[in-house]
Amino acid sequence: MTSSMSGRSSAGTAMTRRSFLGGTLGAIAPMIVPARALGRGGAVPPSERITIGCIGVGGQGQGNMRNFIAQPDAQIVALCDVERGAGTKGLMPALAAARTQAEKAGRPLGEKDVATYHDFRELLAREDIDAVSIATPDHWHGLICLAAARAGKDIYCEKPLTNSIPEGRAVCEAVKRYGRVLQTGSHERSNDTCRFAWELVNNGRIGRLREVEVRLPTSEPHHERIRQALGPFEPLTPPESLDYDFWLGPAPWRPYFPDATHFGWRFWLATGGGEMTDRGAHVLDLVQFITNHDNSGPVWLRASGRRGPSPIFDAFMDFEFEYRYSNGLRVYGRSEGDRGLKLIGTEGWIFIHIHGGRLEADPPSLLRERILPGERRTERSGGHHRNFLDAVRTRRRPIADHEIGHRTATICHLLNASMELGRTIRWDPVAERIIGDAEAQRWIARPMRAPWRI
Repeated sequence: MTSSMSGRSSAGTAMTRRSFLGGTLGAIAPMIVPARALGRGGAVPPSERITIGCIGVGGQGQGNMRNFIAQPDAQIVALCDVERGAGTKGLMPALAAARTQAEKAGRPLGEKDVATYHDFRELLAREDIDAVSIATPDHWHGLICLAAARAGKDIYCEKPLTNSIPEGRAVCEAVKRYGRVLQTGSHERSNDTCRFAWELVNNGRIGRLREVEVRLPTSEPHHERIRQALGPFEPLTPPESLDYDFWLGPAPWRPYFPDATHFGWRFWLATGGGEMTDRGAHVLDLVQFITNHDNSGPVWLRASGRRGPSPIFDAFMDFEFEYRYSNGLRVYGRSEGDRGLKLIGTEGWIFIHIHGGRLEADPPSLLRERILPGERRTERSGGHHRNFLDAVRTRRRPIADHEIGHRTATICHLLNASMELGRTIRWDPVAERIIGDAEAQRWIARPMRAPWRI
């Protein structure tokens, strides 16, 4: 925020708006601001907007930026990327996109309203920034989340929350220690249809839930481009607009390959986890949610996978997997079919399509059911970015908080580990350790290139 709010705490001491936003998560009752207090016509005055810095402003980063600009009580004040950019990607194209979106929203940006940064640490050092949006490649998520929490910023971070399990736990502990709000970008959770599916399943409309089938197809054009990236590859000099060494950061050094840097980073395991952590994080997150395992995870996992022929991509392109929770519920999946999850009960099934949350059911009449008074209901979201901003204001947990994001990412990483090592993994979701397999435990730790460390 750009100015303070008058008022006093129960102890009689002055409370600024920034100290309000920095309060302990969950300790303050929701703040309801009447429209007449916001400004002319209900518009939020600049002094009361949540100020946001965006770190990583490529494709998804620009999408998040636009979503925040569209919210009347949010204001983008800083952008950060290690690539200055050209065309539609990078820092300067993102700045142009921010100006265009702000103009559409009726809040034009002046020449000095948005600062640009090369190093995220400089952005985090600004005391006038309330929150950050993080949409870098996956291998940077954990380090930037940790730095943001320590700097007193609330955090919207893309999924998967981190690129390793120890990083995820460290982020959760930092969020709790510093009293921050963190929303994982698992936006399917905010779809009304997905919330309705939870209510149908948890009110017995499909009988007893027997198993869950997951489908994660790898047959789209970008998957084929990864498979067909066969080389021969000659190491190239990175463009002057890109700080490639900083882009690599904690990942092991290797020569610059354009195909593995923009978007393709998802399929190099040092920087992403393939389809398993890309759309898999969305689908498995809904499995966690609907089966009520948000604060836990499976106890047994088995997966097998096949890499593509490309020498620069090592993620698994075709796979099948199975895991079980302690209550015996079985989840199984494969890399084909319509993307989504099928919730199979003793009296019917519901299929949730990803993306968008379109529902199918058998019998079809399930989708016409009404949730009756006294039955179980789940919180509704006004949109994933809106839900985050509301949580920043009220200090309540958002709909996909740090623990939720970490637990979902953990399943993705464990399934990749099982494919890599070719064996079953037994997992203790309380201690968050692999049972009886030291090699697998080392594999999930993902050491960082110096000088970067958790």
